[in-house]
Amino acid sequence: MLIVSLLTLLSFTAALSKPATRSLEVHETRAAVPSGFVKSASASPNTLLNLRLGLANSNTDGLITTLYDVSTPSSANYGQHLSKEEVGAFTAPTKETVDAVNAWIIENGLSATTISPAGDWLAISVPVSKANEMLDADFSVFTHESTGAQSIRTLSYSIPTDLKGHLDLVHPTTTFTPPSAKSPIHAVKFAGNVTKRDIVDCSRFVDPQCLEQLYGIPTTAATESSNYLVVTGYNNEYPSTTDLVDFLGPFQSAESSSTSYTVVEIDGGSYDPSNPGVEADIDIQYTVGLAIGVPVTFTSVGESASDGVFGFLDTANYWLGQSTTPSVISTSYGSNEEYISTNVYNSLCNAYASLGLRGTSVLFSSGDGAVTGTQSEDCTDFVPTFPSGCPYVTSVGATQGNSPETAADFSSGGFSNVFAIPPFQASSVAGYLAYLGDTNAGLYNASGRGYPDVSAQGVDFIFNYQGSWYLVEGTSCSSPTFASVIALVNDRLVAAGRSKLGWLNPFLYSIGKFALTDITSGSNPGCNTNGFSATTGWDPVTGLGTPVFDELVTAAGL
Repeated sequence: MLIVSLLTLLSFTAALSKPATRSLEVHETRAAVPSGFVKSASASPNTLLNLRLGLANSNTDGLITTLYDVSTPSSANYGQHLSKEEVGAFTAPTKETVDAVNAWIIENGLSATTISPAGDWLAISVPVSKANEMLDADFSVFTHESTGAQSIRTLSYSIPTDLKGHLDLVHPTTTFTPPSAKSPIHAVKFAGNVTKRDIVDCSRFVDPQCLEQLYGIPTTAATESSNYLVVTGYNNEYPSTTDLVDFLGPFQSAESSSTSYTVVEIDGGSYDPSNPGVEADIDIQYTVGLAIGVPVTFTSVGESASDGVFGFLDTANYWLGQSTTPSVISTSYGSNEEYISTNVYNSLCNAYASLGLRGTSVLFSSGDGAVTGTQSEDCTDFVPTFPSGCPYVTSVGATQGNSPETAADFSSGGFSNVFAIPPFQASSVAGYLAYLGDTNAGLYNASGRGYPDVSAQGVDFIFNYQGSWYLVEGTSCSSPTFASVIALVNDRLVAAGRSKLGWLNPFLYSIGKFALTDITSGSNPGCNTNGFSATTGWDPVTGLGTPVFDELVTAAGL
């Protein structure tokens, strides 16, 4: 009897220490390793994984419905953006969701940390062996072939059946990203002299004076300090104040005397102006140089970002956590949709929707690989870029020349394989598809969200780097240019006691399109095709066109 009692006690104790068996369902899966990656080995069972758990928002449908309501010019609630707390009420998980997910975490002997303002993201650390058991996964080491960078991912994972509807995703799992979201920058040293000039000549190079003339950008200083513009920086790239001063020298007027910007550091970001990066220098030089008087903040995102999407999600959550958000956020980085899981993409896109509901315009460069993605590469089908396919960002393509402007042939554009055509864009895309006919049939998703939305100059931009002048091209020049225009429009709105533009796309595709110069020539060839061609109306090369400042101010109701 004693032996039987001891065996019973031991069995009961073992049962207490072992998590209850739960029924699992496959939650995310990939059919194969994405191009550019190879499986190298199984991951060591003792390796500690830092995973993020995305909890279901309490009212995502309400978030998007309200976003459209405050962002559509014909709506009675247009411009009535929400506070941090009001947006958080849409994105915060319910108590039932929090309790259900935490019970599962505790059951597995783990603890979680809340890492987002609304509490919809949790972080856990778990050994590979435990992660494989919890998620019925096969975490392995994958190598990015062109760089040799390694990461631990799985092609499939499952979650408990009873957590469906509570746990949106576990990340990073099926998302494979290159080590950098930066497009290759082709900068060449400028051999001529750059001096103050009385006559603006855009044929030699593009500079702030050229853009002011081309787009009617005002040279009088902005006045509203609450209206600030954010430039994001990744990959340990920093701007240099010295380079900025040298850059502004030949172009600065009495009104544009400021040569300053502030710096915010997240995810271990730092600021070393003695070691500037080309991308950071370009973005700061053109936002400070164009958006005269608008406060500019450089966000340095460090390498400790563990959000699995280059730090994009951490950046969005940082600004959502502030009591006031920027007027505009401009990002000159990106990747390709094929690397990002649909659930991760949806979560990031909803974060951008939240920023739009707070009154922030989120702009991204569309990429520099034409129809081959963010950069030129071999392909069969056209490659959509990330995150331009998200409907809640405004994607910016590139143009060149000025008599008239034409599409830059590297300007990435196309149709998302993840997001469907949004309502604000339906007629514009339908018109282009009718024009396109059978051309490129089967190479793109004709039901997908089209991008870019707008465009701006992106060729022969001059900038200063460590005391020397260089010329550069890319949509990474176009996004800060368009962002500066929007920041200056917002300055006029705030000064008049009006709300900022916020999420731009419903405005741009309705009354805003009449404040843009339609670009009707050029194309973005790739994948052994001529790609898409620019034409009258919206097209997936230059979007709706390039800005006309005074017309945008008028369209905004001033």
